[in-house]
Amino acid sequence: MKVAVLSDIHGNLEAFTKVLEKISDIDNIILLGDNIDYCPHSNEVVSLIKERLAARIVCSIWGNHEMMILRNDFTGFDLSRGVRCAAHTAKTLTKDTVSYLEENAENTGRKVFMIGTKKCLAVHGSLEDSYWGTIEQGQDYSDYNEYDYVFSGHSHIPHFFEVYFPADDAERRNKKKIVFINPGSVGQPRNLNPQSQYAVLDTDTEEICFYKVSYDIEKEQSAFSEEVDVFYKNRLKNGI
Repeated sequence: MKVAVLSDIHGNLEAFTKVLEKISDIDNIILLGDNIDYCPHSNEVVSLIKERLAARIVCSIWGNHEMMILRNDFTGFDLSRGVRCAAHTAKTLTKDTVSYLEENAENTGRKVFMIGTKKCLAVHGSLEDSYWGTIEQGQDYSDYNEYDYVFSGHSHIPHFFEVYFPADDAERRNKKKIVFINPGSVGQPRNLNPQSQYAVLDTDTEEICFYKVSYDIEKEQSAFSEEVDVFYKNRLKNGI
């Protein structure tokens, strides 16, 4: 079974549209939050999720931007430009957008679910902090040892790594494996590559492919409001 893993679309319609074209034949979708804010097309992105992905979504969670805007809580931002951008997005969201996000995505920023026989965790940040935490290599992963796959976002930087724990399982030489996947960001990558990014997992073979898709960055930039700090517009070209 193939699963497309998407995170941090951030209202980038041009990037999201290109990704939708690439995953049209994939029947299972994981959305890791931050569908909205930063870029100017939050309503359009959510509308496309509803129209073209809803029937295929196996897991959808809020990110910190859904949490901030829908709960009117901007305390997590340490930069005033981020607060101003989120406030601008908040006043542009339609009732349909808000209702869809409230009713169709897990609002704790995390969700446990199954893919076949595999126990999976989707978390926007980390178990330490669902919204603002980050999973990285070299951390203590003991809190995750009950899962087979851990999908996370928030950092906007893709990763894949495996961690092994001791287990009472002679057939597998007493090892338990956890696969950690971050697909990177569809709408605002920060790995010095401006292309839209996502991942596809084949659960039968455990093959994980990371994809980078070119899109019309200038067209997306042309729709930015002057109320939003130009930093968010300019960063799209550099992938920062």
